[in-house]
Amino acid sequence: MQVKFYEQAEDSLLKFAVIVSKSCGKWVFCKHRERDTYEVPGGHREEGETILGTAERELREETGAVLFDMKPVCVYSVTGKNRVNESGDETYGMLYFADIKRFEKELHSEMEKVRLFNELPDALTYPQIQPLLIAEVQRREENFIYRRE
Repeated sequence: MQVKFYEQAEDSLLKFAVIVSKSCGKWVFCKHRERDTYEVPGGHREEGETILGTAERELREETGAVLFDMKPVCVYSVTGKNRVNESGDETYGMLYFADIKRFEKELHSEMEKVRLFNELPDALTYPQIQPLLIAEVQRREENFIYRRE
């Protein structure tokens, strides 16, 4: 599995949005009902949707976020076969950072729960990909932290 980062890419290539998130200074992870692992919110771009629209929809659906600030970080790509890429070809997505200020009381999606972590959880759904995406956000983090006035 190979993960690369780009400053930009043709919009039509962006098939996924991943949103590395924090709330109250802690990492936000979701647990799918059918898995015992945690994942960063994100998912597939739907037809006719902007990539920002994908990110906002996925963040709301998977975490229950109702009040948040979000900024684009960079384009990423993954090459290699995995659960969402059977061909193994290079696929592209947009990486975002979100600071979640308020959540809904209940989730209305395939996610069973949302947890806040001080450290990254050991049991990740995509252990070859997610730590690299998080590390890239951390590397650029001073540009993405929102300061309250």
